[in-house]
Amino acid sequence: MVKKEELLKDYEQAEPRNVSKTDFPPNFVFGVATSAYQIEGACEEGNRGASIWDDFTHTEGKIIDKSNGDVTVDHYHRYKEDIDLIAKLGFDAYRFSISWSRIFPDGLGTKINMEGITFYNNIIDALLQKGIQPYVTLYHWDLPLHLHESMGGWLNKEIVKYFEIYADTCFASFGDRVKNWITINEPLQTAVNGYCTGIFAPGRHQHSSTEPYLVAHHQILAHAAAFSVYQRKYKDKQGGNIGLVVDCEWAEANSDKIEDKSAAARRLDFQIGWYLHPIYYGDYPEVMRNNLGDQLPKFMQKDKELVRNSLDFVGLNHYTSRFIAHATKSPEEGSFYEAQEMERLVEWEGGEAASEWLYVVPWGLRKVLNYIAKTYNNPPIYVTENGMDDEENDSSPLHEMLDDKLRVRYFKGYLSAVAQAIKDGADVRGYFVWSLLDNFEWAQGYTKRFGLVYVDYKNGLVRHPKSSAYWFMRFLKGNEEKNGKEE
Repeated sequence: MVKKEELLKDYEQAEPRNVSKTDFPPNFVFGVATSAYQIEGACEEGNRGASIWDDFTHTEGKIIDKSNGDVTVDHYHRYKEDIDLIAKLGFDAYRFSISWSRIFPDGLGTKINMEGITFYNNIIDALLQKGIQPYVTLYHWDLPLHLHESMGGWLNKEIVKYFEIYADTCFASFGDRVKNWITINEPLQTAVNGYCTGIFAPGRHQHSSTEPYLVAHHQILAHAAAFSVYQRKYKDKQGGNIGLVVDCEWAEANSDKIEDKSAAARRLDFQIGWYLHPIYYGDYPEVMRNNLGDQLPKFMQKDKELVRNSLDFVGLNHYTSRFIAHATKSPEEGSFYEAQEMERLVEWEGGEAASEWLYVVPWGLRKVLNYIAKTYNNPPIYVTENGMDDEENDSSPLHEMLDDKLRVRYFKGYLSAVAQAIKDGADVRGYFVWSLLDNFEWAQGYTKRFGLVYVDYKNGLVRHPKSSAYWFMRFLKGNEEKNGKEE
């Protein structure tokens, strides 16, 4: 189709693109990101309670390589080494998540686990000693198992109260030094993959027409409750900011047909609008209400008041983009996809990462950022995750695994897209690479590597910076030539 050919031509013309740190505002934040379950390990140390991911990974058939996060890359014991790496590479911020069950092993908030408090205090202090600002995520999918088993976890509205207690405890314990908080990471993935397709913990799919929407509803309320307690008790003294991280693949209409354009717009409403519309406009997007009817929970008036304007910034996790066409029946199973009446197409020719869903489409990020700016009154935005993966390959020599040319090209293109969005007027404040380290990649186990730093799983978990890490080191030090050759 003409539309697709034009877009692919635009993509080819945009590559390769040189980018310099001087293309960004002086106070722009450059960081790296990780999450607790993916890197910490030490699953039974420090009085940590079990999470739903501990249970899920030890269930036969759930993880592709039969692995788990019991040890992963042992960041629990190697955090100083890893923070030294962040400093060496020149990043000025580190986004990491706190494991809820390290703070409250049963999730209930009755007794604080001081060993967990000490561990995260040590990380925060080590970062600040190196001049690295902590950006802390309260929830990155690792719900305390007890909350799931005893009360249904995110299916029960009572969880809002327990999340508020947990958030309050973290603000009180760490907020004197942490000035940027993220309540929940990618609530869409928890709702859809955890409670619709069942490919993520807790692995539920039996009630896919209702549970994802109930889970999402409770996550929105939990986020708003945490925001509220911060405003009431900590904002004046600590002066920090609270955000929510949404994930979004740009949806490009497959043609100029009105039905394809409508399908692409629906796709964005079902991704971003699901979570940001209630915050900015007081309710779910109209298309979701129309397509889902009674499957979608309703906000009570007091909930609307709690949720409205309950964030200081939007965190965006973005990896790739898709062509979207109208379809009366989605090729993907689960009511979440069927309700959108669209087909996801991925016919790109610009490079493909290891994951089958991840194509290299830099200009999609520019479009998402501009979409958020236009749709939600230009809020402050942080790109809280962006990156690509390589396939784990036991037979490749180390030097080949470290020479990640496509990842360097990926980052150059996507960083250029961020710089362009800022010039367009989007209020983008920072960019975080996913990820600092190769790690446990959820249902894919250790078969995919997203890190700037290679972790040798077979030889003592030794860290080896990849070519992309050295590229960032030069970029952040201002040694990348904007119009010349890459060093």
